[in-house]
Amino acid sequence: MQEAVELALENSMDIVVQRYNPWFADTGMLKAKAGGFGGGTPGAVFGGSSASNPLLNFDPVITTTVSIDDRNLPVNNPLTSGTGTGLSSLARLTLHTATFNTQVAQGFQTGTTFFTAWDNTRSSSTSAANLFNPSVQSSIFVGFQQQLLNGFGRSVNTRNIRIAKNNRKIADWAFTQQAITTVTNTINAYWELVYARENVKVQQQAVTVAEKLYNDNKKQLEIGTMAPLEVTRAESEVATDRQNLILAQTVHLQNQQTLKNAISKNPLAPNLINVEIIPTELPSRPEAIEAPAFEEAAKEAFAKRPELQEEALNLLNGAIDVHATRNALLPTATLTAQYSTVGLAGNQATFTTATIAGAPVVDANGNPIPGGPFLPATQFTPNGTVQAGFGDALSSAFHNNFPDYQVSLNVQIPIRNRSAQADNQRAILTQRWLEAQLQLMKNAALLDVRNTYIALTQDRAQVDAASKARELQQQTFDAEQKKYQLGASTVYLVIQTQRDLINAQGTELRALANLAEAKANYERAVGRTLEVNRVSIADGKTGEVERETLIPGTLHGQVVGTEMLSFNAGQR
Repeated sequence: MQEAVELALENSMDIVVQRYNPWFADTGMLKAKAGGFGGGTPGAVFGGSSASNPLLNFDPVITTTVSIDDRNLPVNNPLTSGTGTGLSSLARLTLHTATFNTQVAQGFQTGTTFFTAWDNTRSSSTSAANLFNPSVQSSIFVGFQQQLLNGFGRSVNTRNIRIAKNNRKIADWAFTQQAITTVTNTINAYWELVYARENVKVQQQAVTVAEKLYNDNKKQLEIGTMAPLEVTRAESEVATDRQNLILAQTVHLQNQQTLKNAISKNPLAPNLINVEIIPTELPSRPEAIEAPAFEEAAKEAFAKRPELQEEALNLLNGAIDVHATRNALLPTATLTAQYSTVGLAGNQATFTTATIAGAPVVDANGNPIPGGPFLPATQFTPNGTVQAGFGDALSSAFHNNFPDYQVSLNVQIPIRNRSAQADNQRAILTQRWLEAQLQLMKNAALLDVRNTYIALTQDRAQVDAASKARELQQQTFDAEQKKYQLGASTVYLVIQTQRDLINAQGTELRALANLAEAKANYERAVGRTLEVNRVSIADGKTGEVERETLIPGTLHGQVVGTEMLSFNAGQR
């Protein structure tokens, strides 16, 4: 039977399907740790919190912008633009700008977001009024944002992470539940096959006995010592026993296919379809069954039954969601602080100056103003260029020549906030529903423990009664044989007692199989199936996985970052 359990755990498609759920939960936990919504897991009520608190990105984000801008602009006032004056055409200003900006930002579980930015701009133009042409500007920004009300604190900002971790545990318990179900079903299927196989032998013996009685009656009819009615009755008994044999053989084939489905991935595989399963372990009369107190059995069931652990984790997730939605009712207050420094450099032209006496004053078109005063003017003549570039601008920024400090507080107060109120009320209702659901499941578990224990004790009593009946029937058969040997009995009576013995053996076998199945069901009810059958939920790095291929999430045929079934090597 233990080998059947091992094969079922290795090959059961239910186990194969259930094994993916912890992997799905791992992806949800990974996403939640990045600040996202983890997503649903089979058996979990919450995929994440329904609260509308600000979601922070816990992974650093680098944003880079590169742009080139080349434009020509018409100028209406050539003096203010620095393009110079013209007499016959519209002035034109040509600008060329190249930027390279990069920013790094990361959120933290306290509700804080830190950011730093580095902006660089190179620009040139045809304007003669620029001090640097081309010019390079480099700016460095460092700052943070802190949520003060809505979204403040670790408990709120880690809500999805904690829910995802609980969902991972729920997936593990769901996997454990499937393992328990698979083991229990395999044990029951094994004992049903054992009974069906032995029952075929019993029915074959019954047919043999009926045929012997029929043949003996025919002989007595031929010599005139028996009425024809007795022969007809014996022949009817043969037909009935043959029918029972056919039914027993049918049940045997069906139970064999059921067990084959449980322990193989593809029961229709060419190398399995015609294989006959021969059980090597027969049901035996167990030792006296201890009767633990019902309260102790109930406590054990509450501590070990996977569905109760799943529901308790769902209830814990509900409390997390209630707390988060309550925080979301608060106004949003965001404190922002920023420090920046700017450096500017570029190519700067050098000039020689000369004073011109009596220079007329001109209008916007460069025409002398009639009767205007003649003032001395300074004439600038370019004679060279002072070279400066990106390194100079960056040096100026790092030397904090032009610092900038900024602090702001942004407060957003929703007037009615009905959406957040609805989220909070739904979270509270969900938590109360989960509490009622957990109590309902506890009541069902108590009933299951009680019923399976009653069935276990009753089947134990039936085994005692059936074994006693078989022993007495064996004694009756032995006595009838002795009487026949002494001439005090008949063949008919011997065959009848032998048939009764065969029926008693079948009844005892059925009772033993029922007791073995009742024991498996009781162990399932109290949650000790895996413990009794020496199966543990071990870390996937030491567990067994699919041998055919490396599926996603595995490394060298072993699961990475999850849990699955393995057997204690020293207990096999």
